[in-house]
Amino acid sequence: MLCTRRLGGLTARASALLPVRSRLGGFGAGLRARRVSTGWSPVGAAFNVKPQGLRLDLFGERRGLFGVPELSAPEGFRIAQENALRKTDLLVARACSTPPGPQTVLIFDELSDALCRVADLADFVKIAHPEPAFREAAEEACRSIGTMVEKLNTNVELYQSLQKLLADKKLVDSLDPETRRVAELFMFDFEISGIHLDKEKRKRAVDLNVKILDLSSTFLMGANFPNKIEKHLLPEHIRQNFVLAGDHVIVDGLHAESPDDLVREAAYKIFLYPNAGQLRCLEELLRNRDLLAKLVGYSTYSHRALQGTIAKNPETVMEFLEKLSDKLSERTLKDFEIIQGMKMKLNPQNSELMPWDPPYYSGVIRAERYNIEPSLYCPFFSLGACMEGLNILFNKLLGIALYAEQPAKGEVWCEDVRKLAVVHESEGLLGYIYCDFFQRADKPHQDCHFTICGGRLKEDGDYQLPVVVLMLNLPHSSRNLPTLLTPGMMENLFHEMGHAMHSMLGRTRYQHVTGTRCPTDFAEVPSILMEYFANDYRVVNQFARHYQTGQSMPKNMVSRLCESKKVCAAADMQLQVFYAILDQIYHGKHPLRRSTTDILKETQEKFYGLPYVPNTAWQLRFSHLVGYGAKYYSYLMSRAVASMVWKECFLQDPFNRSTGERYRREMLAHGGGREPMLMVQAVLCIKKPGT
Repeated sequence: MLCTRRLGGLTARASALLPVRSRLGGFGAGLRARRVSTGWSPVGAAFNVKPQGLRLDLFGERRGLFGVPELSAPEGFRIAQENALRKTDLLVARACSTPPGPQTVLIFDELSDALCRVADLADFVKIAHPEPAFREAAEEACRSIGTMVEKLNTNVELYQSLQKLLADKKLVDSLDPETRRVAELFMFDFEISGIHLDKEKRKRAVDLNVKILDLSSTFLMGANFPNKIEKHLLPEHIRQNFVLAGDHVIVDGLHAESPDDLVREAAYKIFLYPNAGQLRCLEELLRNRDLLAKLVGYSTYSHRALQGTIAKNPETVMEFLEKLSDKLSERTLKDFEIIQGMKMKLNPQNSELMPWDPPYYSGVIRAERYNIEPSLYCPFFSLGACMEGLNILFNKLLGIALYAEQPAKGEVWCEDVRKLAVVHESEGLLGYIYCDFFQRADKPHQDCHFTICGGRLKEDGDYQLPVVVLMLNLPHSSRNLPTLLTPGMMENLFHEMGHAMHSMLGRTRYQHVTGTRCPTDFAEVPSILMEYFANDYRVVNQFARHYQTGQSMPKNMVSRLCESKKVCAAADMQLQVFYAILDQIYHGKHPLRRSTTDILKETQEKFYGLPYVPNTAWQLRFSHLVGYGAKYYSYLMSRAVASMVWKECFLQDPFNRSTGERYRREMLAHGGGREPMLMVQAVLCIKKPGT
């Protein structure tokens, strides 16, 4: 998953958040190469041992989170945001007084960078830092910067400085394609924020945006908040499967993998029981998004959100989803019959197929047919081995190596966070990836990629290195056992590293379009493509070694694993179609013709097929409605594109260096700096008609 956050006119573009132009010369020729540090160590070993703790340095300076000096304490967020806001004022004045030209776009991008460098970092810290004081300070910084951004989006003088550039055809024609696209993206974000409105309506747009930010934050917190039930209401023999707190049982998830039907049923009904406050929050969020869309000239929020994407409009999205659903329907019914047959076999007294059943029983079917018990696979997938596998793949495909680097005191928020330097064989240091991989209390359960700092070419000719965080939830190693990954965890690691390399492997002139800051339905392509590599025996054979014996994973084990993923795949994809259509309806025509729960019931029965369970409200746990509002279909569309890229480019040879270079040059290198379909056509070597 890519963590996304929209900042309005100065947008942190969706990532799961670069074109290479002739002036930059290929992959950055002419930029100063970063020297290799002697303090780096091999990546595999770094992840198979417990961290030794930070170096004892009684007199050294505490550097602050991510090396930002102000962030050695929570109060530093206020200093950082005040510095950013002061710089913003200076840059706004500069933008408004500079004659129109390429310099206008550079100033806008520097303005975007000044705000995003605080907001992006705070976006991560507010959900991931173990200390409440840091989380609260980061939350306030997000709100402060977000409010400023919305005001800038409706600043008429700032808008006019960009408009003068884009209204001058001679000037526009003189811009290189990347600069022109970035200028148009800034203008587009002004327009969808209501810059064309009168003063009173512009203020209304700002107020709505700020309210939406607050509602989004509240909804996200509520989506993950556990439910509780009085202990006596649950059968005694299943209580031990949940957290007990006095006279109550706490349920914090769906327990989808539990072999006990009653545990799964209880978890489903309790965790998804409607919360009145969360329901009001969702209704308010959807209503305010619709009000904002209509205020700035769109018929629905979905029409506004899909501008600039591959799909372009909700009509195309619905056509795509309905066609996909039609193609899946027959296979989905067969999958449900197979799943129900397994349930009947194991639980003949209660064989009706319910929504809490498919994840567990499809897993049982896979295990029975293909003998893919995780305990057989985990010993071959130590975390260190998997990281070394990624290192081997990137080295062969792209000439890139990953090295572990010792973080400075105060640089990381938890001692088990690893810092990786990404180094190209000729270009040197490309950027940094912070790996927050291990479970801890109060850490979100989702696997995510966060942009902390976007890459850009600075005025002095130096390059601002990209910095990202990958967040997973892996078990800790022990004295005798390294962290061992299930096949699913290994695939997730490859997926998230796909986002990270998208962020690392470009050299855009502008941070506004760096890495994963591209249309959402394109941003998942590189990460989903990495899943294909993770399921190819030629790749897996490079690193899957038994942590005790060193034995390679037998080919038939990888084959069985890959075949097992086809089991009930149609039903799994049909579920995603249901979620995506639900998202489109919620962000479609308002007022909604029914309650969000009634819409859920109707959509589930039409586009998934399993019955709605009374007194449940799954939509209140649908956290992607915030970051992927009206864009949840992006996973499915990106998967279709990634499948084409894999088949055409890498299926024959997943280590082909020239193909890897083309993939970087034509796709990864451009971030959001080119139209997505142009990048796809280029990497697939599809010529435009007439050429």
